[in-house]
Amino acid sequence: MNRFLNWDFFVIVGMVGQVFFSMRFIVQWIASEKAGKSVIPFSFWIFSLGGSSLLLVYAIYRKDPVFILGQAPNLLIYSRNIYLIKKKRS
Repeated sequence: MNRFLNWDFFVIVGMVGQVFFSMRFIVQWIASEKAGKSVIPFSFWIFSLGGSSLLLVYAIYRKDPVFILGQAPNLLIYSRNIYLIKKKRS
């Protein structure tokens, strides 16, 4: 129990990253319900990039190679999707 209450800066970064990462599914679900079909809103990609970035920082701090390899490629994928959406809009 004491370890659970002993949060340092990087545990908070990891928790915020996880919240951002989870929010992407909530915004996707709400957007899909409103549209009556499956859609992926721009905010999905923003939450994905933000969450993945913070989780990668946390994984590097923890020196967890599995977690690092799981998050690092996502930054490229999410950034590319954001770029393509912005490019299409302009």
